[in-house]
Amino acid sequence: MTEAPHQTVRSGAKGAETMTKVASTRGVALAVALVMAGSLALWAGMPGSARAQADSPAQADPAARGPSTGLPLPRFVSLKSTEGRARRGPNRSHRVDWIYTRRDLPLRVTAEFEHWRRVEDFEGEGGWMHYSLLSGVRTALVVADMAPMRSRPRPDAPEVAILEQGVVGRIDSCQPAWCEIRTEDRNGWVERSALWGIDPQEVLE
Repeated sequence: MTEAPHQTVRSGAKGAETMTKVASTRGVALAVALVMAGSLALWAGMPGSARAQADSPAQADPAARGPSTGLPLPRFVSLKSTEGRARRGPNRSHRVDWIYTRRDLPLRVTAEFEHWRRVEDFEGEGGWMHYSLLSGVRTALVVADMAPMRSRPRPDAPEVAILEQGVVGRIDSCQPAWCEIRTEDRNGWVERSALWGIDPQEVLE
């Protein structure tokens, strides 16, 4: 790894938001009422296991697998584009509660139904998103303010940058205590306790 001059990596433009809450309006409420019968029918048609996943918190069961993909649940993914709509149920007729606007934002998949994935963000908010909006590329969100990025996975290694809270980077690898991540113009090692987007016992190579 080539060392670079120390700098602060900022989370984005001042005032930039990672997600937007969609306000409830009378028009939206009427539209939801019109499709409610179809939505309830869809929900009732879900297999019992899928309904249980949708209605209960994510369980850290290493044997849990998604009924649509066979992949572990829960698991981390990332937002593929600069806009992703999270809905109240696994169908486009359901109301949009959140619009995510940060490409590569890490999200946790907690349930699956056909082509839909229920996701949660760092704050536990979220909803159902179409699988085409998500990527298997692993990323991390900096949750500690002014987190040092170092040239090697050691607390006494030289700093190559300081990461502001809210910075998103792609994960190259993760050891038990450190993750190597890449931002737009820096790469280095960050203590995993300063990151969200990887499970506590997970190791990536």
